[in-house]
Amino acid sequence: MPEGHTVHRLARAFGELFTGEALAVSSPQGRFAAGAALLDGHVLVASEAWGKQLFLGFADPAHAGAGRTAPDADDVRWLRVHLGLYGAWTFAGDGSTAVVHAIGAPRRRIGERETVPAGPGEAAEPDGAWSPPPPRGAVRVRLVGAHAVADLTGPTACEVVDGAEKRAVEDRLGPDPIRERGLAEPDPRETFVAAVRRSRRPVGLLLMNQDVVAGVGNIYRAESLFRARLDPLRPGRDVPTDDLRALWDDLVVLMRDGTRTGAIVTTRPEDRDGGADLPDAPGRRRVRQNTDGAPDAVPADEAFYVYHRDGLPCRVCGTPVLLKELAGRNLYWCGVCQA
Repeated sequence: MPEGHTVHRLARAFGELFTGEALAVSSPQGRFAAGAALLDGHVLVASEAWGKQLFLGFADPAHAGAGRTAPDADDVRWLRVHLGLYGAWTFAGDGSTAVVHAIGAPRRRIGERETVPAGPGEAAEPDGAWSPPPPRGAVRVRLVGAHAVADLTGPTACEVVDGAEKRAVEDRLGPDPIRERGLAEPDPRETFVAAVRRSRRPVGLLLMNQDVVAGVGNIYRAESLFRARLDPLRPGRDVPTDDLRALWDDLVVLMRDGTRTGAIVTTRPEDRDGGADLPDAPGRRRVRQNTDGAPDAVPADEAFYVYHRDGLPCRVCGTPVLLKELAGRNLYWCGVCQA
């Protein structure tokens, strides 16, 4: 499942590609035909992420014309999308600008698949207009602008909501380490600390609870707990407040860096080993990242402390990394460093 940094990058991609355009919205699959009809021909005026929730704001062209910096809140309809385990957005463009190929759940890749560089695009119509490629697969929603197209497949949630319904969704979510704090919002760090401290459940389980902290997935859960030297099975109420504040601060740094680069890297330079231990584990799962192959990027085999490294030596103490199932998800940790 895509983690929060991926959804924030999605929001940014939509903002860069489509803001201010009246979009053709359709449902090639047919399952979202009624919702698409509500948005078709409307102007994209906002693209936001909160945790793993993406919100695309549409306004009637009459309410989003020249001279208006933003439409009234009551004039905006929101497309809410939660990608879940299998959802993905796939993009294509006319070559006028670089677009990412796909963002979502391309199985073992985290974040984006390869970026399509600017260059010759799809064939033009006889009148010179750009012709987007036909939909591939069961496309729930298709958004077509002047220079790009975005196709949504396999989402867990996809619906049109009004402003009040959007706020109701956000009110159910915990604080998001990537979002900047609003002027009227409570301190997100203290909100997170209070939610963890009032629970008897393991802190490793609480980090995956989106009403405790929004956007953290299995990788950030495992890696942030290792960096904090916290036992993931320790009850939340038993974790010292200062440790939880430090954990939040570290999540802010890690997840915002992931938003910036498109890759999750949690290891410190002194703890990287060049992936020397991996050839001894044939068939081991490899996590691919958007930055794979980039000359200056940290290789995926060196990016994590414990995630997908079960049975391998801890990068810090040398003890084999542990693995167990917790609430249906794999949990990775070091039994010595995180004792």
